[in-house]
Amino acid sequence: MLGVSGVTLRFGKRTLFEDVNVKFTPGNCYGVIGANGAGKSTFLKILSGEIEPSEGEVYMSEGERLGILRQDHYKYDVVKVLDTVIRGNARLYEVMQEKDALYAKPDFSDEDGIKAGELEAEFAELNGWMAETDAAQLLTGLGIEVELHDKLMKELTGPQKVKVLLAQALFGNPDVLLLDEPTNHLDIAAISWLEEFLINFENTVIVVSHDRHFLNKVCTHILDIDYNKIRLYVGNYDFWYESSQLALKQMKESNKKKEEKIKELEDFIRRFSANASKSRQATSRKKTLEKIKLDEIVPSTRKYPYIEFKPERESGKEILEVENLCASVDENEVLKNVTFKVLKGDKIALVGKNGIAKTALFKVLMGELPLTSGKITFGKTIKPSYVPQDNEKYFNQDKSITRWIADEYNINDDTIVRSFLGRMLFSGEEALKKVNVLSGGERARCMMARAMLEAGNLILFDEPTNHLDLESITALNNGLKRTTAELIFVSHDHEFVQTVANRIIEITEDGIKDYQMTYDEYLEKNSEAAKEEQNY
Repeated sequence: MLGVSGVTLRFGKRTLFEDVNVKFTPGNCYGVIGANGAGKSTFLKILSGEIEPSEGEVYMSEGERLGILRQDHYKYDVVKVLDTVIRGNARLYEVMQEKDALYAKPDFSDEDGIKAGELEAEFAELNGWMAETDAAQLLTGLGIEVELHDKLMKELTGPQKVKVLLAQALFGNPDVLLLDEPTNHLDIAAISWLEEFLINFENTVIVVSHDRHFLNKVCTHILDIDYNKIRLYVGNYDFWYESSQLALKQMKESNKKKEEKIKELEDFIRRFSANASKSRQATSRKKTLEKIKLDEIVPSTRKYPYIEFKPERESGKEILEVENLCASVDENEVLKNVTFKVLKGDKIALVGKNGIAKTALFKVLMGELPLTSGKITFGKTIKPSYVPQDNEKYFNQDKSITRWIADEYNINDDTIVRSFLGRMLFSGEEALKKVNVLSGGERARCMMARAMLEAGNLILFDEPTNHLDLESITALNNGLKRTTAELIFVSHDHEFVQTVANRIIEITEDGIKDYQMTYDEYLEKNSEAAKEEQNY
């Protein structure tokens, strides 16, 4: 049993949250949500003991174990993949090391034998005989092939390391799982596997995520960090949203009725306070007026940017044709015989196991990567706009955000720049930040602003929701649903793909598979195909 009592956290004069009282019970999954900077990750660090609260306490039943998703991707570089996972149960790994050291002694004594016996008993109690098998199953479920299990962590790619660290957190059936953005950098298959794992997990899960579909799928409760409070809601993300909006609406309606009553009483008092026959009634109404208190509606920390993609001109009939395109990255052919046409009204989601291939396609289309063979033809009316996954090169400048935007688009009117950036949540001093010190979320919003100003009629997005908070993702999601521009995009956000895409192109080793359908229909179709293949 894990819980917090009277927890408050302050940094100087700033209070993130105060007097938090929550008891986390086994069998439930708690989704932690809130605006960027609200304190989601910090709250998890308080639960793990990494940060001490300013006031209050964290309590946990004796003997219970935490499973924590580590964020340091380089900590285990010289450790084997399988051993990295087993280290998720620190005591089990310690017992294994002690055993190995004892048995390796050249002068093994009777005392060593007694100690070894004690360690063997504890090893068995910790389910040590199944440790390697369990670790391997977790890795395989997340898409780490068996041939990688004995390699060192430094030999793996970034996304593969993320999966191994996630397996480490899940290993050994911890009593409480603390997961901070576990779906980041996971592919569709790994996210689906994780969803099923957490749904069937019998202990406690506390998870921070910006993935709405994921939160809806796995969460039984939502912890909302807002108004310097942490409020607990029963239900998933959609239920929280409906409940919180309903509560706000009811509060506003209640205030409206109170304001009308106040006005009515004030009018009566003003008209009849000097009237001797009505003075008693006026006095009575004064007392009633004093008792009416309006509900305080505190401004939310949630802010939604204004994201709208308005093409400078409408695209013609000819938009983009790709014929037999082949391309290589580091001498490895990642695109082979890719052929497709972008049609009027298309909003295409690119899917496939090879993330490098999808990014390579964008780079080839934008002329940043040479094609080995094939042909690319843009329509004469087409003005493409590209938002890459890796945006580092755009921010290696010692400029403020306002100057960065103004120079990029030759805008000489500071008022116009300020007004535009304000809609993207860069107001006041925020707009004067140097672009080379911006956070991932701030950079992502800058790239959205850049794409909006480009006013392209064919927009290419490579993982646009990375680093964005839920509010920015929602705003982007709605902006792309409304735009008349054609789209080609990659995203692992299920809700985002399902609500934006009307066509799915799967990139395979031998070419593409083209589906004129929604994302859910695509997943259902491929699930049925996989079942048929297994039965064959």
